[in-house]
Parts: sequence; structure tokens; C-alpha cells
Amino acid sequence: MFIYKFGGASLKDSEGIKTVGKIIKRNAKEGLVIVISAMGKTTNALEIVHKYYLSGDKNNCKAHIETIKMYHLNLIGEIFSEKNNICRKINNYFLEIEEITNKEPSLNPDFEYDKIVSYGELISSTIISEYLKSIDVENEWVDIREYLITDDFFREANINFALSEKLICGKFKSNKIFVTQGFIGGTITKLTTTLGREGSDYTAALLGYFLNAESVTIWKDVPGILTADPKIMNNYTQIKKLSYEEAIELAYYGAQVIHPRTIKPLQNKNIPLYVKPFYNEEETGTEISCCQNQNKLPPIFIHKFNQCIINITSKDFSFIVEENIKYIFTLLCKHKLKTNLLQQSAISISLCVDYDERKVYSFTKELENSFTIKIETNLTLLTIRHYTLKVLAEQVNSNNVILEDINRYVAKLVIKN
Repeated sequence: MFIYKFGGASLKDSEGIKTVGKIIKRNAKEGLVIVISAMGKTTNALEIVHKYYLSGDKNNCKAHIETIKMYHLNLIGEIFSEKNNICRKINNYFLEIEEITNKEPSLNPDFEYDKIVSYGELISSTIISEYLKSIDVENEWVDIREYLITDDFFREANINFALSEKLICGKFKSNKIFVTQGFIGGTITKLTTTLGREGSDYTAALLGYFLNAESVTIWKDVPGILTADPKIMNNYTQIKKLSYEEAIELAYYGAQVIHPRTIKPLQNKNIPLYVKPFYNEEETGTEISCCQNQNKLPPIFIHKFNQCIINITSKDFSFIVEENIKYIFTLLCKHKLKTNLLQQSAISISLCVDYDERKVYSFTKELENSFTIKIETNLTLLTIRHYTLKVLAEQVNSNNVILEDINRYVAKLVIKN
């Protein structure tokens, strides 16, 4: 069994979809599971629909749904000669989205998020499945929500491993080509969940783990794993091989190429992960396996945008002690905020987190009675793994650094944009 995963950048236009079709047709083999992400920036667009839905702005909500619909129908027009069947399926999906957004939302915004945003993967995987059939690649479309079972921790659901393994091994046991969705799952009561942004990589890894795959390949719009994002920095090199441990570290610090939870299932069964460019399948890309000598890697730069610093200071000048920290982290967990950097002094604690206005506001609101709160936004977290003193000095001198955390292998700099 082999697992292929294609991301949104691979599927953003008709040329990308045709290239994906060529890759699959050339590599069509018995026992191939294809995991599909939402096309282009569809997830972002559906997040905007979700925002307008919750705010009660029906006009903007409807307008954005129509824009997303036309984007997909235009793509269909460019890649299909016979469009009636696929257009009917896609129109039905959008009727379902409209039906959801015409109702009053529940009091759980994350539950509503998963219902709406999951349609990106359902739509894209349906289009890819039908397109493959049109180029004579027979396949079976599978609704992964019926087999990848999760809890109801909406927007970042946890996998029920025992039940999911039983269901997935029962479904994907035949030697043929399957097309399914990344990023989404379902509860035992048939509610839709999502696995966290960029969660399609995690889906591919889970399928590889459950099915004892020979390998998992993630097809990207980059040559492989690089030492920096080419959209941000000019000087970068490709990393040909990475250990599982190093890949986990990079994902933890925010490397966009790999979802943080992708590596562990593969490492458990020593399944190699390949990150390859979809525009040139002959390139070797990056292999992630149990290789060694990762201490010889060059400096690797990871940028996380849209960060904020939350400064929490005791009102009576009492020390921040373990009891305070326990309370603060309990609230972080409650409001689903992850700490990217923490710095503590005698009477204050500073947290760098992803800036989600709703979550940050609800978190700090609960702290205001006991602490003085200050929030600074419009920040970037730059992590340099395997830094050198020269590289670190260059970044500190060329940026407005307001907070830093440096250890033997990793330097974290919070930069004012």
C-alpha cells in the first residue's frame, strides 16, 4: 500500500490538477490511497464564510459562498469535457453549505467551523476522483468521516486509534486506487470534525500507519524541505534527508511543510515519508526516515506570522508562582491557545501565541480580575534551528527584536513587524 497526499497549492488551477492527474496515471498501482486537500485558498475562503455566518451578516456570507462556488465550477469547465455529472455533485455540496448558513448558529463556534470548512476537502476530492475517471484512472471515492473516527474536540480533534484502525483496514483492504479527504474526520455520532490547519498531512500519515504502507509521499509546490521559506528569504538550500526526530522538531516550531502530528505515526512503524515537488516528479525531494547525523545540518529558518505577546502581571506585585502558572495554563488549554514562547520574571509572565482575536480576548478576559494584561500584536516569531553566532547576530541586528529565547540548538526571536 502506498499513500499520496496532494496539497491545495498543487490543485489551485487547471494546470495543477492536470499535472496531479499525470502523476497518478504514471504511478497508478494496486493499493494506492490518494489524500486530497482543499483547492488553492478554499479553506481560507470558507473561514471567512464561517466568520460572516457567526456575525449574522447573511449578505456577505452568501456572496462569499457564491465566489467559492464559481471558482470550483470554473475549474471544472477547464478540465472536463462532459460536466453535467460533476457539476450536479458540486452544486449539491453548495446547497448543503447554504442550508447550514441559513439556520441560526449554535453556541459552539468551533462546531460550526468544522461543519462549514470541511466542505473544501469534500468538494476537491470529488472533483479529483471524477477527473481521474475521465482520464481512465479507475478509483473509489471514500468519505473519510465514516472511517477516521475522532472525539468531539472541534477544530483540533483527537483520533480514536482503535476504532479508526478497525474501520480503515476493513475499507481499504482491496488492491485498488482510493481517493479521500485530508484534514477531516467524524465522531461516532456522525458529526464532522477537523484535525487542525494543514491536517491533511496528518491524515496521510495515519492512513500509512493503519495500513502499514510502504511509504507516504507528500507532493508540494517546493523542491522538498528547505532551510528557509523561498517566499521570505532568498538564501536557502534543500535538505535531502531528515531524521524523524529532526522533522518533529521543525514541525513543532512551525515549519509549514509538515503538520506537527505527521511524523510520530510513521516513526512508530519506520515508514519513510517523502516530500516531493509535484511539478517535477523526477526530483528526489526530501526523505524523512531514521537517518542519523542531523547535528551537521545548516541553520534552518522558520517564520510564524500573526503572533502576539500577552503580558500577564500580578496586580499586587506578588510573585508569579507555580499556582499562578497552573491557573494560566489551565485557561490556555480551555481557550485552545498554544504557547510558542514563554518568558517569566518575578511578577510577570509573557506568552507568545498565535493571534486569534476571539480566543485571545476570551482568555485574557478571565485573567483581568487577578492580573494586569497587556497585548502586543503585529508580531512575527522567527525560529532558527542549528543557528550559528554569525547568523544569529545578523538577524538580531537587522530586525526589531522585542523578545528572545536562546538555547544550545534553537534561537527564538519575536520581531515587531
